[in-house]
Amino acid sequence: VAGVVVGKQLIIWPLGFGLMQLAQSAPGVFLAMKYLSAAYIVYLAWRVANMRLKADQTDGPPPGFLAGLIVHPLNPKAWGMITAAFTSFVTPGATAFTATVSIAAVLLACQTLLHPIWAGAGQLIAATIQGTRAERFVFLLLSFLTVATVFYALFGGGIAS
Repeated sequence: VAGVVVGKQLIIWPLGFGLMQLAQSAPGVFLAMKYLSAAYIVYLAWRVANMRLKADQTDGPPPGFLAGLIVHPLNPKAWGMITAAFTSFVTPGATAFTATVSIAAVLLACQTLLHPIWAGAGQLIAATIQGTRAERFVFLLLSFLTVATVFYALFGGGIAS
């Protein structure tokens, strides 16, 4: 979990400065990125809605810090989520430094607090629902919550909406 948290920070900073530069020089492209990143996250929610747990998965040793460190830099979903954060929750005209520090701090706090809970609860829930009718319901619920969050960011709660 610590590797995942640090790994996201490794992409927030360069991405933030680049996105803020883009917002100032090409606001139309910045706006397009907002909707493209939201569309990608909705697509991933659709994929989650159609997922099923595999009965033959075995528990091995948990991945270490280095494995967690590369999760977000190699994960397009993380890039889309960070892009969505910058394009939806940054006040127009904010400096690159202020915007990047704000997004980095909020995501760091949320990840530090919520990732251990998410990982532990996910393991428990997966073990409980695997192969039951509840499995489909849980994946549909998680997908719905993801899409609802994206729509809130786009149309209800985002500063730059």
